[in-house]
Amino acid sequence: MTQRDADLALAAEIAGNAATIAMGHFDGSGRKGGAASWAKADGSPVSEADMAVNAYLKGVIAAARPDDGWLSEESADTARRLDRRRLWVVDPIDGTRDFLRGRTGWAVSVALVEDGAVRVGVLAAPAQKRLYAASAGMGATLNGRRLAVSGLASLDGVRLPIDPPNLNASFWPSPWPGTAVAKPNSLALRMAMLAADEADAWVEGRSVAEWDVAAASLILAEAGGTVTDRHGAPLRFNQPQPLVHGLAAATPALHAEVLARLDHALKTLAARRRMVA
Repeated sequence: MTQRDADLALAAEIAGNAATIAMGHFDGSGRKGGAASWAKADGSPVSEADMAVNAYLKGVIAAARPDDGWLSEESADTARRLDRRRLWVVDPIDGTRDFLRGRTGWAVSVALVEDGAVRVGVLAAPAQKRLYAASAGMGATLNGRRLAVSGLASLDGVRLPIDPPNLNASFWPSPWPGTAVAKPNSLALRMAMLAADEADAWVEGRSVAEWDVAAASLILAEAGGTVTDRHGAPLRFNQPQPLVHGLAAATPALHAEVLARLDHALKTLAARRRMVA
């Protein structure tokens, strides 16, 4: 077994175990009173399940790969990771809001970054009974089935994981000539939908944390999709500020047009803000 194979096997095993821990706190009925939760300094929610999963993953990775770095949404960041060639980038529960609402749009995200690029990525979405996995150059799978993007070459009929009213929002150069599909709270799962041929494009204008998209970006790329930041640049990880500055994700033939539409929307919104100011 190669080192890459061993790393993928480890990521899949611990993501699956972490998903089991999370499910122990999950109330799929949607009733209040499930996992205890509170607001972080930025106002986003975190729960006892996030912290339990984080503790498990950090402990296992520290024991199994003691020379590797660590970056997680639920751990204090330190500059020590910048000196590490290999870095585990983790979101214990991506989509905590859906988790707390009893919805299925959340996942455990585990990625291994080497020299700034994601080499192994796993998403465990236990409420959907799904395990996505990818290794650089080896393709992506969902529950063991090989994944491939849709190959859609025209915006006509494009499927996007967005709120339906946003298809016709005034900041686009024109309405999207397609349909809105399910929009999980997890950013990683939105991207994974493209890999699984359940959507064709997705854009995000905001800067997002590396842990939100590290694993999913590899899964999409290995399924044949294209993903860049909002400027069209390849994604790089283990940055001093662990942020990805917007996202444009699509089938290869659509990416340039999707990126141009995102750029138009961002410039339109910026102009409106300046007028208000």
